Amino acid sequence: MSCGGYTALFLGGSHPRLQDDIITRDIYGYHHSVEDLSQCNSYKSNPIQVKACPGDYYVYRLVKPAVSIPVPTYCAAVSDTPSYDPCINYTSLDDPWRGIHEIGGDNSDRFSNWNGWYRLLYNGMSVRMPESCVNESRCGTDVALWLNGSHPQIKDGIVTRLVCGSDGSDCCYYRSTPIKVKACPGNYYVYEFVKPSFYYAGYCADQNFTLSDECKENFTQNCADTLFDQIKNSINLVLPQNIVELALNQAMNNQTINSDQHVAFGNEVINRTETWVSTLVNPGIDNYSAFSISVIGLDVAAAKAFLTKTIQLSVNNAQMDIDFIQISNNNNGSAAVAFMSYTNLSSVLKPNLFNPTNNTMKTMMSTVISATLPRTTNKTLTTPVNFTMKHIEGIDPNGVLSCVYWEDTQWDVDGCVLLQTNSSHTVCSCVHLSTFALIMQTKLADNSDPVIDLIGTIAVSIGLVFLSLALLTFFLCRRNPRVTNTAQINLCISLLLAHLLFLLTQKFLSNRPTKQLVCAVMAGILHYFFLSAFVWMFIEAALLFMLMKNLTKIQSNEKAGLWKWLVVIGYAIPLLVVGISAGVVPSGYDGKRCWLNSDFLWGFLGPVSFILAANTVLFICIFIIIISTLTNMKSKSLKIKRPESEHRFIISVALKTLIQFIILGCSWILGFFTQDSKALEIIFLLLNSQQGTFIFLVYCVLNQEIRQVYMKWWRALHPGRIPHTNEYLHSTSSRF
Repeated sequence: MSCGGYTALFLGGSHPRLQDDIITRDIYGYHHSVEDLSQCNSYKSNPIQVKACPGDYYVYRLVKPAVSIPVPTYCAAVSDTPSYDPCINYTSLDDPWRGIHEIGGDNSDRFSNWNGWYRLLYNGMSVRMPESCVNESRCGTDVALWLNGSHPQIKDGIVTRLVCGSDGSDCCYYRSTPIKVKACPGNYYVYEFVKPSFYYAGYCADQNFTLSDECKENFTQNCADTLFDQIKNSINLVLPQNIVELALNQAMNNQTINSDQHVAFGNEVINRTETWVSTLVNPGIDNYSAFSISVIGLDVAAAKAFLTKTIQLSVNNAQMDIDFIQISNNNNGSAAVAFMSYTNLSSVLKPNLFNPTNNTMKTMMSTVISATLPRTTNKTLTTPVNFTMKHIEGIDPNGVLSCVYWEDTQWDVDGCVLLQTNSSHTVCSCVHLSTFALIMQTKLADNSDPVIDLIGTIAVSIGLVFLSLALLTFFLCRRNPRVTNTAQINLCISLLLAHLLFLLTQKFLSNRPTKQLVCAVMAGILHYFFLSAFVWMFIEAALLFMLMKNLTKIQSNEKAGLWKWLVVIGYAIPLLVVGISAGVVPSGYDGKRCWLNSDFLWGFLGPVSFILAANTVLFICIFIIIISTLTNMKSKSLKIKRPESEHRFIISVALKTLIQFIILGCSWILGFFTQDSKALEIIFLLLNSQQGTFIFLVYCVLNQEIRQVYMKWWRALHPGRIPHTNEYLHSTSSRF
């Protein structure tokens, strides 16, 4: 008998909220003969309508129950809905022994003074009660209590759920007092716990994590960071494999780092990967289990087994052989092992971080691999672990292979030896577990020719002398607008600094390991000055073209204020190119050769190729103009007062224009063809190192105004050495 009748009728759903207005609910009934409380809906009566009212009460439109139900009666329950929000006013319950993977014990919730609402935590991480059967002698107690029903949604409000405990054969053998549950914003639940009906019974906490709805729809880096902060201190939390795969994808795809952060990023990737993988190991499962994961940049194989199980793990061209039986034996018969292969980590933990003081070329010969014993107490290795790694690069017969492991900031060899190798694989043996790789060291090939090096040094030095003389001349004649030219001055400055820095880096800094940082910085500066020189070559070509277009009306092309814009163009554009290039490829500057890395040469060759093409076109146009002008001079229709003088002037300009082929940098085109020809290499070196010499020749020696200035200086220093000055000047003027 229940509720004054034989069949007690109850509401088949939660009560509505105020904003829900009138709703319809099914009515169910049960009688005292039902032993399994999961069958409480033995009878179904006619539906009724319900409405929530202000003042925390409800009204019902009751109807006559179904005639097939024996002695039905509507039940009434005292409303104890709290006057406060349980999602805000609750007590945190953080007892690690409540975890479903914890073994049994003598803990009991019957002796606790329950009062109010509680939120379950596990080592600070929000969890919930399990919704499925939990074996006996779990959760730190004898009768492990679990929720017999699904958790509510936020819209359901407060609901009542049955609580069960298993005896080993019947999951709901022990039926405890029902409890109330409420879903809260933020993906957590609160429970109104009461004293269980049995001694040595306790409420369990499900360590299997559930993801928030937002992160289920879009698992962002923020979701991964939040989850990692919660699990990193947990020793028994188990995550679903799909969540771990999402987190590993985020860890492997986060590549927005600077070159100086490579080591820190590599350590973070290894730490996070091992932590994520450890959450897949379920300490509550006693039988053999194995799993594998493959995401972009990472492959994982792991297993948990008894001491009688022999395991061999293989991932992505690597294999691990470990005495897992002995490890299991040292951990009460069960242990776990994980084996990981990082496809892209070698670009972060670079091979040159191995033996950095040794001036050799290091090549990563294998993928980076890691081995760990997750959630295993005794990690001592009684015998070495062997790794078989496939070569990812061709082996050099003169190279030296080393089995290395990662130690915080560099690769090291302590505890690792090479057992055997062939053309495709190498077997390494190590006495500890860590992150491993195979690195080959080869001596740096000296491809330099001492004769060409000597010629280059002498030629560049001579070019520097004439660049200095040209700059000195331009400075002393800076008040003469017919002599001073902004493009020529800044071209000389850029070439002087570029060639001077080139000599400094190649003779004093190149291939010196202790100077690698300085060398890389100098490479960036050298990159800038050479680009600046080429931009000024282009400006000079454009100005010369405009001058040739107005050949019969020789005038200054530098109008008021034009030089300011030329300076901005000449120095800002190279700075922009260097900045963008360094931003895209921060590691593009070689700290050994003090120049650009081979995969970064586009940062120099791209702009230079464009300027060389433009200058070549301009030079051809200039040359055509010269030929056309010389042809027109022979025409009788050309009326000039001094045809002979004009003719000599045009010839002088033509000679200068031919020399401009070198000054404008067009001879740098030879650099694309010097790889297989030493003769072309020497010609290329001589022509381009003497740009300063040709500038001094064309703009100083062959310039009539500057020659007159030179003669004045000479006459002032040696007045008795030039007795026929006027005659000499007349003769000189008549020649050009």
